[in-house]
Amino acid sequence: MRALNEHKRGATRLRPRAALLTTALLACGGNPRSPCGPDMARVAEAIDGDTLLLDGGERVRYLLADAPESTGGARDCFGPEAHAFNRDLVEGRQVTLTYGEACTDRFGRLLAYVSVDGREVNTLLVERGHACVLYIPPAGSERRAEFEALEAEARHARRGVWGACAPVPCLR
Repeated sequence: MRALNEHKRGATRLRPRAALLTTALLACGGNPRSPCGPDMARVAEAIDGDTLLLDGGERVRYLLADAPESTGGARDCFGPEAHAFNRDLVEGRQVTLTYGEACTDRFGRLLAYVSVDGREVNTLLVERGHACVLYIPPAGSERRAEFEALEAEARHARRGVWGACAPVPCLR
C-alpha cells in the first residue's frame, strides 16, 4: 500500500512538471502537434475564403466550408468578400487548429477547424453566408448536420452568397 501511495505522489509531482514543460515550450515558440499537424500556429496568409497558409508553410483548408473562388483568375460572385472576411479574421494572427477524421485533402492541404480568439472561423463562414457546406467523406462527418443547419439559416436569411448571387457559386 505504501508503494502505491508513493507512486501516486510521484505521479502527482510529475503532472505539474509536464504542464510547466508544455507552457515553457509554447512560450519559447514551440508548437505541440497533433498527428495531423500543428495545434496552434500563426497565419501567414489567407489565400482565399477557405484556405490558409501558416508560418510553418502548411496549407490549411477549412473543414465543411467552401467559399466562392477568388484566386487563380477566378472571380466568383462573393469570392472577394469571402476572402476579405477570412483575411480580416485570421491573417497575421495566432490560431488553434482541430482536425477531423482525415488529416489532408487530395491536394495535400491540412483539413481543420480553425479558431481565433475563441471563435471558430469555419462556422462563422457558413453562418454568415461567406461559404457553403462542403462535405467530402469522412472529413467532418461528426459535425455535418450542425453545419448544414447553419447553412439553412444563412440561406433563409439571405446572408452573403444567398442574397448576392444567382446562382450561388459554391453549389455548381
